[in-house]
Amino acid sequence: MSFIHKVYCQVFANIRNGLIKSNVVLEKIMPLLTPTAIVVGVLNESRLLPFTGLVPWIFAVMTLIGSLKSNLKDLLGVLLKPQKLIILMVILHIVMPLIGWLAAMAFFPGDPYTVTGYVLLFAIPTGVVSVVWVSMYGGNIALTLALILIDTLLSPIVVPGTLYLLMGASVEIQLGDMMKGLLWMVVIPSVVGMLLNQWTKGKVNTVCGPPLAPFVKVGLFVVVSINGASIARYLKHPDGKLAIIIGVTFITVVLGYVIGALVSRRFRFSYEDSVAVQFNSGMRNLSAGAVLSVKYFPPAVALPVISGMLFQQILAAMSGLFLRSRTKRLLSEGALMQANTVSQLEPPSSSRTDDRPC
Repeated sequence: MSFIHKVYCQVFANIRNGLIKSNVVLEKIMPLLTPTAIVVGVLNESRLLPFTGLVPWIFAVMTLIGSLKSNLKDLLGVLLKPQKLIILMVILHIVMPLIGWLAAMAFFPGDPYTVTGYVLLFAIPTGVVSVVWVSMYGGNIALTLALILIDTLLSPIVVPGTLYLLMGASVEIQLGDMMKGLLWMVVIPSVVGMLLNQWTKGKVNTVCGPPLAPFVKVGLFVVVSINGASIARYLKHPDGKLAIIIGVTFITVVLGYVIGALVSRRFRFSYEDSVAVQFNSGMRNLSAGAVLSVKYFPPAVALPVISGMLFQQILAAMSGLFLRSRTKRLLSEGALMQANTVSQLEPPSSSRTDDRPC
């Protein structure tokens, strides 16, 4: 019996290590994951469309796994000093939706569906995958997790409310159904994940988090592929409008990262806080946005959201490289200033020997 138990433990350990290693590989190819998924979806439209009904379920599981890192202690710690959290919420749900709405109104006047797509693009909560980028670059994980949890819990109110305020009656919005969808697809899994973490005192994340992490990336790939198939007819026959949509999306998404960086510098945040603010200002839960756009709106609304998936991870990687290069430059400048200060404080060495005693 002990031999069988040892074999079982060894097999389990090998599977766990294999999953953890696969997650490392998936994190390295994250910038290419979502664009590839869109291509797969477009090329396999007829095969993937029958699985559209599975998307909310897959997304709920992804949210649950991602929420295993959350706990009440980190949440309360951020809430006691909410300045950075409030700043991020203002950027995410006031500044960026207005920028998206204004840009869409300027480039697509008289096209309420595309305008709605841009409002939805910037109304959805920050991305769960931002935890990956923030941790990779040594950012404030507690702030990121607290933001994700609070932003997610408020999403059934914030997302429909933002759409209604900016779009009004110009587009039919299924507010009740959307709130219910966000509630069970995002909010309930997040609460369950946080309670599991709290109940097990973090053990569930330590034991289950690492081996389950690759399933989040795989789930993301599947969700994006199926949603890509839903709008394949638009992407298979690109025109000038689609090119403009991609261009406008690129510029507006970049502005999210830029605003996060400028705000961090303006308030002189620490490096850890700057990393968290910059990534969370630029990233969005686009897989959730794609699910909402496909489920509750005409296909044209999904185009801005899907186009954001083409380069969100690539922009996150570029943002990380910018942070790293800026940090190296600041460290080298600090070391140079310190060296100059030390040299000024040291007494000048003299080569004269006249005053030396015999």
